[in-house]
Amino acid sequence: MRTEFVLPGGTIAALDTAAGTARANDAVGSGGAAGSAGSVGAAGAAGAVGAVGSAGSVGAAGSADAAAPAGGGIAAVGRPTVLLVPGYTGSKEDFQPLLRPLAAAGYRAVAIDQRGQYESAWAGDPAGYAIEVLGAEVCQLAAELVTGAGLHLVGHSLGGLVGRASVLAKPGLFDSFTLMGSGPAAVIGRRRTLLDAGELVLASRGMAALWTYLEASSRADPGYVAPSPALQAFLRSRFLATDPVGLQVMGDMLRTEADRTGELARTGVPVLVLHGESDDAWLPAVQAAMARQLGAAYRVIEAAAHSPAVENPAATVSALLDFWQQLPEPGRE
Repeated sequence: MRTEFVLPGGTIAALDTAAGTARANDAVGSGGAAGSAGSVGAAGAAGAVGAVGSAGSVGAAGSADAAAPAGGGIAAVGRPTVLLVPGYTGSKEDFQPLLRPLAAAGYRAVAIDQRGQYESAWAGDPAGYAIEVLGAEVCQLAAELVTGAGLHLVGHSLGGLVGRASVLAKPGLFDSFTLMGSGPAAVIGRRRTLLDAGELVLASRGMAALWTYLEASSRADPGYVAPSPALQAFLRSRFLATDPVGLQVMGDMLRTEADRTGELARTGVPVLVLHGESDDAWLPAVQAAMARQLGAAYRVIEAAAHSPAVENPAATVSALLDFWQQLPEPGRE
């Protein structure tokens, strides 16, 4: 169900399977998933928008309210919580296919728009999008959501880098951390090339022109799969609702982020590295090496590329549940 959380930096929009309980704020307006029941895939039109780091497609049909489990939601108290952080140009809807299965398994699932994304408030200046600031906001949300029954952080792509900053800042808040299609440092290869070219388009011609450029780049991919008109309309409106300043700063983050794998390993927070078998952002070999350095659990999702939450949600949920259920009982500093 659609909710928002009020933080010092402004409101953060979310989909929360426990919305309506004492732990969630008032529901916000409509505008959720745009009606496709399947993934567009990493090479689809949505993949153009998410050319570096977003799931770029919305998996569940209907409005975001479909995420609420039958019976009007689950009680937040006594249930472990999953906090899901999206990637570059992404939003909470990128996790929508996971929410109902996680709720059915007994978890409160909260997927957010990061600062400046889609329905979340924009920052007042570029400094509000620094990775330390975004990470601190995730910590603020985590502190609000924690119940003592377990808090599991999941970051997709750029959301993984932000989540890592959160874990490094306050490791005691988190019972586990999952890096989903996210790497150890700055992105390279084709996606870096798209980032660099997109920066020039954004600076000279604005957001609408950048959408057109990214969409054209996606259509040129041999694996392109056209989205439904409704999904295409949602993806465009979501993209244009994003703060262009935030997009620029987050793009710089993807180009410059240092490798902090060793620091993450030293926190002692249990980590799962999970990616699609055909991930083309941080390559599978890079993510596998990161998992080894972390001593992390490691899962490869078949029939998925950079967006396993929408490309193979059933296998993604299974991998997450397997990981969490093998962890010791929650305990914090």
